[in-house]
Order: sequence, then structure tokens, then C-alpha cells
Amino acid sequence: MPKIIGSSLHEHREQVRTRVFEVLRTQLYERGFDAVTLTGVAAQAGVGRTAMYNHFPDKEHLLVAFVEHEAARYVERLRDAVAAVADPVEKLATFGRLQLRALAEYHLPPGSALASALAPSTYRRVAAHGDPIAGQLRELLAEGIEAGRWPPQDLDVVVPMVTAALSTRQAVEVPPERLDDAIGAAVEFVLRAVGVKPAGTADLG
Repeated sequence: MPKIIGSSLHEHREQVRTRVFEVLRTQLYERGFDAVTLTGVAAQAGVGRTAMYNHFPDKEHLLVAFVEHEAARYVERLRDAVAAVADPVEKLATFGRLQLRALAEYHLPPGSALASALAPSTYRRVAAHGDPIAGQLRELLAEGIEAGRWPPQDLDVVVPMVTAALSTRQAVEVPPERLDDAIGAAVEFVLRAVGVKPAGTADLG
């Protein structure tokens, strides 16, 4: 009978998942998704192969579970960070910095590369986790328009364009000592792209 970690079966399952996700996070960053194996993750996490397969029948299921876990934590952190500032420009800058920092930390294949690595149904589940983030971006942009901090614009066009700008891995594929400067430059690009006006400038439109 496998050893139970923690004081209950629920706690055991959560601790196993925590161990596995910590290892997967590191392996994704160091190796990329293609090089990840269930056996390798299980061994590094100190989890038996049988227990691993009971939780995650294949690495696609593991990736989806990991993304769901990380997305829930990230969306909460993103909302808290944005809510902590009042100015729409600083809200958008905060949003952009966190998006780019997350992009630099996690080594998942972007866009079409991820789509080709996963079954279509799995990719749709992974991609769906971007929806609440895009929704928050739309809210931020609408707030800035209402406050006169940038011009009125078609959010159906602008939201995917800003999302694309904040999802470009090349922007953060720099030496660690240059990452802060790269993120700052990318955020400034986004602010200029939406037409940020200097503080105190009224919307004349």
C-alpha cells in the first residue's frame, strides 16, 4: 500500500500535486515541454510511478492540471496587484509587467508551437485559461478610455494586439541582468501603442 503523505487522503493528494508541479515548473523552464516525461518528473518529485499515473495518465493531462493550478493563482495575484493602484496608466503598466515576468518564468511553447505539441482538445483547455486575463485587460483599457488617459479605440482589435505584444517571448529572452530593462521597454511600448496621455491631459475627443 502506498505511503500516505499528510494527515488525510485529500492532504496527500494536494501534497503530491504540489511536489509534482514544483518539479514540472523547473523542468519546463530548464528543458521545455517536449523533454518532460512523467517518469522523470515522478523520480525528481519523489513520487512513485503508480501514484503519478493515478494522478496524471499522461503528460498532456499533467500540463493541463499544472496550467489550471498556475492560472488560478496567477489571476488572483494579477487582480490584487492591479487593484492596489488607482491610476489607469499604472494599472496597465502593472498588468504588463506581471504578464511579461510570468512569460519569462515559464518555458511553455508559445502559440502555434504549443498547439502542435498537444492534442486539439488539450490545447483548447490550456488556451481557455487566457480568457479571464484578456477580460481583465479589456476592463483596464475601457477604464483608461473613460478616464481620458488614452483615446477611444476598438477594444475588439486592441485587446488581442496588446495581448500579442505581452506574449512575445523574444522580448524577455535576454540575459537575467537585462530582464528588468527589457520588461520596462516592452511596457513603455504598450503604453505608447494605446496612446497614453500625460497625467492631467483631458480627453478632447
